[in-house]
Amino acid sequence: MDKADKLKLSESDICDLFITPAIKKAGWDPFKQIRREVTLAPGPIVVRGNLASRNRKKKKFADYVLSWQPGMPIAIVEAKSNSHSVSDGLQQALGYAAILDLPTALSSNGDGFAAHNRAAADGEDIETALDLDAFPDPRGLYERYQRFHGIATGATELVEQPYYVESSGKEPRYYQVEAVNRTIEAVAKGRRRVLLVMATGTGKTYTTFQIIWRLWKAGVAKRILYLADRNILVDQTIVNDFKPFGEAMTKIRNRSVDPAYEIHLGLYQSLTGQDEADKAFKSVSRDFFDLVVIDECHRGSAAEDSAWREILDYFGNAIHVGMTATPKETSYVSNIGYFGEPVYTYSLKQGIEDGFLAPYKVIRIDIDRDIDGWTPPPGMVDDLGNAVDQREYNQLDMDRILVLNQRTKLVAERVMAHLKATDPMAKTIVFCEDIDHAERMRKALVNAAGKLARDDSRYVMRITGDNPEGKAQLDNFIDPEQPYPVIATTSQLLTTGVDAKTCKLIVLDRTINSMTMFKQIIGRGTRIDEENNKFFFTIMDFKKATELFRDPDFDGEPVVIIDGNDPTGVSDELEDFDHEDEGDDDSDTVGSRKIVISGVPARIVAERIEYIGSDGRLITESYRDFARKAITSEFRSLDEFIQKWSQSDRKQAVIDALEEHGIVLSNLQEAVGKDYGDFDLIAHVAFDAPPLTRRERAERVKKRNYFAKYGEKARAVLEALLDKYADEGIATIEDAKVLRLKPFDGIGTPVEIIRGAFGGKSAYEAAVRELEDHLYPQASNE
Repeated sequence: MDKADKLKLSESDICDLFITPAIKKAGWDPFKQIRREVTLAPGPIVVRGNLASRNRKKKKFADYVLSWQPGMPIAIVEAKSNSHSVSDGLQQALGYAAILDLPTALSSNGDGFAAHNRAAADGEDIETALDLDAFPDPRGLYERYQRFHGIATGATELVEQPYYVESSGKEPRYYQVEAVNRTIEAVAKGRRRVLLVMATGTGKTYTTFQIIWRLWKAGVAKRILYLADRNILVDQTIVNDFKPFGEAMTKIRNRSVDPAYEIHLGLYQSLTGQDEADKAFKSVSRDFFDLVVIDECHRGSAAEDSAWREILDYFGNAIHVGMTATPKETSYVSNIGYFGEPVYTYSLKQGIEDGFLAPYKVIRIDIDRDIDGWTPPPGMVDDLGNAVDQREYNQLDMDRILVLNQRTKLVAERVMAHLKATDPMAKTIVFCEDIDHAERMRKALVNAAGKLARDDSRYVMRITGDNPEGKAQLDNFIDPEQPYPVIATTSQLLTTGVDAKTCKLIVLDRTINSMTMFKQIIGRGTRIDEENNKFFFTIMDFKKATELFRDPDFDGEPVVIIDGNDPTGVSDELEDFDHEDEGDDDSDTVGSRKIVISGVPARIVAERIEYIGSDGRLITESYRDFARKAITSEFRSLDEFIQKWSQSDRKQAVIDALEEHGIVLSNLQEAVGKDYGDFDLIAHVAFDAPPLTRRERAERVKKRNYFAKYGEKARAVLEALLDKYADEGIATIEDAKVLRLKPFDGIGTPVEIIRGAFGGKSAYEAAVRELEDHLYPQASNE
């Protein structure tokens, strides 16, 4: 094929005719080793107002992922059309190679290959040019991968142990593959303590299952202990992600370890206790388990003086794998001190940027009694007739020392106002200071809900460790198929591990000083559930807890604090967890009697909404501001936008390009005005051009009377299209299906209209384009 013809080929044609054949010729199996058009990440969800859309411009999409075997990627190839140079796609390929931690990235335009070796030794060229028939063979790139990751020859059998393949065709996400492979490789190198850090909602349990499966099937771990500290975590794991283990798996009950099983799931609390007789883990030998997996290892097990730590010490010869969303590093407790540096980290920020985790918007609400403080007048008594201390009470005191019933009522009414304005059936968790506060908040929410609570008494429920009725409803609360309960008030029970996929609102009326607890609470909302229209969640903050988002530690690297006091308050938190009954209890944070006063009014003095910006930080920005930035990133000037609009045969193509950025023009209409058409919305919002409504544009066209050159039937059709534009917009008239609707059905069938009135499809389409030119004269240079 000569160069002129090759230049006319699309990128897909270049792949089919040149790149794929070259890879196959080098010995790569097209079914097991070559994957084309692989979406690594779908792109972040953008939230403004109560609407969300996905920014597909930021999706991660690799043209080729080459693997030694399924689940073991070793190289990336990026393709370009022949109008580009051979190396034009190399930087993009290197970006994907970096997130997959691969040594080899290649680029091609069909003439040859540009190759980058991230594992190049000193004196060896990092980048090289390869002829089209000189693509590297699989063995060579796999050996490079082994050197890059320090995998010894004797460790390949374990490293190559296959993943569990689900009959449904479900495949692990790229970061799950990375987490599993880095863990298996660490064990293959002889490491006995391994830490994985993965944000809540990213599938830690599924990742854990694949790790255990591969180690189990390889014979490295014949007996496995999976440790958790909440009943619900163990029960969810057995029926969901660990189900393929089948009859080899058991839950430890009655303080007895049954040696007939290989996979054991248990609570710390069921394995140990205060008395020696309760230490069930000692009923088997120290070498009984080959692998111990510690779920949520940021909690008690990492503390050296924890009662739970003795389980890990007893099975000290086993491989220990710790899983956490929030590594805890203080002078009191250190994950890194015990496990070593994480072998892989996937943060909340990265999950949101990739589009696997739901973004959040924050509604910060200030109440006068919290912000200004409150000092009781001389001689004031509380509701029980006791004298109230004469001092200023502030936000830290509210619901911990001082209870103002009007404040509780105000919070409940504001929460219900949000739900009624958005979705009254949206699953909501309200985090309170303690059990007493959770009960008072439940009552206030019931009263504020009115008919919603009368229709079903489970609309609002307190779900705390001391309340069997509430705990009995926990499964229903987290089940997307069950409408009730809708609102759960709690203090600690729902802070961790509860997989509430459809939770759309998190209310913070609790003082939170622990970054670990804050991350866990935020994690209750980060799961996306497209089936139930859950793409983002809202955080309603009454206690300034979301100031922790601004802390560099929120999504930063954990740092071990050698000396000094515990700045995060986690030592108190650990004490709470260590004393929980079967891991499912809340604990009151305040033991002393509270001051309860009913007659003191409270009001909201300030409220603002913040969203996640492109840099991952919270910003105060309207949908209009967001749209302006996105539009000007696609079109640098009004002239460029007008030129693109005029050159597009279908204006919908321009609209689709903006939707790739996450802009939905119907959302923009909500912010600017529903009567404006797409052209005017874009030009006005991004470039301050004076807008005209669709009706105004339609009337201007009618005054020009350009329809006179058409026959009677064609004029009737064009006038009806003009009315449709005025009512519905440009997309409607560009779709030929509009001819099936009223009033066109009174003129004739679509075929009769196109042929009889215009003489054929091309003439009809030309007439529609001319109509658009008259609608937008500035875009048609009239």
